Amino acid sequence: MDIGFIGLGTMGQPMALNLARAGTQLIVWNRSADRCESLRVTGATVATNPAEIFERTRVAFLMLVDGDAVDAVLGRGTSQFGANAAHHTIVHMGTTSPDYSRGLDSDIRKAGGRYVEAPVSGSRKPAEAGQLLAMLAGEDAAIESVRPLLEPMCQQTMVCGPVPNGLLMKLAVNLFLMTTVTGLAEAAHFAERYGLDMQQFRTIVDAGQMASGISRVKIHKLVTRDFEEVQASIVNVLENNRLIADAARAGGVASPLLDVCYALFGETRALGHGQSDMAAVVHAFEARTDSSK
Repeated sequence: MDIGFIGLGTMGQPMALNLARAGTQLIVWNRSADRCESLRVTGATVATNPAEIFERTRVAFLMLVDGDAVDAVLGRGTSQFGANAAHHTIVHMGTTSPDYSRGLDSDIRKAGGRYVEAPVSGSRKPAEAGQLLAMLAGEDAAIESVRPLLEPMCQQTMVCGPVPNGLLMKLAVNLFLMTTVTGLAEAAHFAERYGLDMQQFRTIVDAGQMASGISRVKIHKLVTRDFEEVQASIVNVLENNRLIADAARAGGVASPLLDVCYALFGETRALGHGQSDMAAVVHAFEARTDSSK
């Protein structure tokens, strides 16, 4: 069975490559055609437009930047949407608002299709290694039909219940990620400004009970000042922060740490580091320290 994959960005390209390398009969499309070449070399078929994906497949993975991009490839709001959705299982792997996903689920089912949320936890390197974790939501039959297809991309899949619980779970995990990396950046800034040995600081953090996979990656970036190899950019984190904040407001949930992070990441973007890795939030701390002198 041919499987479709739309969206070959920072995360989507390595995910699709893992599918192709596992022998999946894959048809891919990306707005920037140059991102498709590595998939073509690996054996995937490159579609000329999104409609070709839906004509030739019954399962389509979408790893797109936002709801507008999802709507565009599905033809949502146009006469083409019915044909693209009917008798298809659409697997939404990107990060959008829970309300958007709830509406998309309703529209796809009304058109005679099936819908699965499958946002993933992990950045580019876990994506390359096939070590992502997918948080699945939707009807049981739809979830079980796509779960085996996720294995080349995800080391684990967790069923979270009905839509939009997958995305709500992803937002909760991202809240923890943002506050953790921001706290680590502040700690590194504190150590650096007191003249501590930064390699020793890194060694101690890596050896202690606070160490984690994400802390080891980000503390390396903070100590070496390597923010150009991007796993999640400042701009991307700001958008995720906004989605979480909107969901928190809608649910009447307090999120004071998240609000502080939003301010700091916004300051980092204003300083010209929007395309740098999220660990570059340390620039906001440095600017605040320098302005207070």
